[in-house]
Amino acid sequence: MMFGKERHMQEIIARLKKIYPDPRTELHYKTPFELLAATILSAQATDASVNRATGRLFKKYKSIGEFAGASLPELEKDVSSINFYRNKAKNIKTCAEIIMEKYGGKVPRTMAELTGLPGVARKTANIVLSNAFGLNEGIAVDTHVKRLSGRLGLTSKTDPVKIEQDLMAVTAREEWSDLSHLLILHGRRVCLARSPRHKDCVLYDICPSNNI
Repeated sequence: MMFGKERHMQEIIARLKKIYPDPRTELHYKTPFELLAATILSAQATDASVNRATGRLFKKYKSIGEFAGASLPELEKDVSSINFYRNKAKNIKTCAEIIMEKYGGKVPRTMAELTGLPGVARKTANIVLSNAFGLNEGIAVDTHVKRLSGRLGLTSKTDPVKIEQDLMAVTAREEWSDLSHLLILHGRRVCLARSPRHKDCVLYDICPSNNI
């Protein structure tokens, strides 16, 4: 059963929403800056490990100003359970300083401003914009989105920015945020990297890679 890519995408989203009716980030946060910090920490780390670290972190530092004024060695220690914690701690502290000085203590709401912050590429900016502010400026492409997009025949690209462009071209704008979360959830639970669980996959019959 073959579709054009837009119809194919509509069918994928419709089927996945039946399985995951409330797609959202699994990172824990209460404020836009907490989401920004958590997303910076999540690079090459699991959401579960990040949530464990931020559970303590966000109790200790309750505002952007407190992150900006934090001792870097102490902040490094606070996130030392996370991969590449030194660089991530530095980026979080510097982001907080810039936001306090340049943006009046409020996380900026544009792609250009967010990606101008240290440690913030398009994926992180998309996550913050869509989840914290309800703004669909793009599609967050992580390892799961990259893998599933290829397997589902939605792109042949390997560069995240080019993958994002291909996905945006065949997806209704209002679905951009949900699409990322849906593919991430399905990638974690069913369409695994090494051993996809075909028998549990609602997309099996429309997946061009269903013989892997």
